Amino acid sequence: MKFIFALCLLLSMPVFAGTAIIINANNTSGIDVEMVKRIYLGKSKAFPDGSRAIPLTFETGNGLRNIFNKDVLGKSESQYSAFWSKLVFTGRGTPPEMISNENEMLTLVATNPNTIGFIDESKVDGSVKIVGTF
Repeated sequence: MKFIFALCLLLSMPVFAGTAIIINANNTSGIDVEMVKRIYLGKSKAFPDGSRAIPLTFETGNGLRNIFNKDVLGKSESQYSAFWSKLVFTGRGTPPEMISNENEMLTLVATNPNTIGFIDESKVDGSVKIVGTF
């Protein structure tokens, strides 16, 4: 009986897909994950083809944002916030635009070829393409 209960509990646990870094389906810039990092840290303002890059992120406290900051950018939430506070204070950068949810992120990236974002991989559709997963 305990085995059946444990098996049911295990099978009812949610399965999480990875997180995908996405760009507009028509973006042919040839971006890679290292360039993604440079864009999100304000070290580059353009895609490899020279077109303007507009990075999007989620509001503070969002789980995907925390994972992206840690796994892709190598920064905790506090380090990321402090990093951008310093750049903004010195006039050397503008932080990524904050988005409230994944549907909004997907819509913005799908409708603007200059944007870059990240969402749960299971929500990716043909309007965007994946440049990397984590």
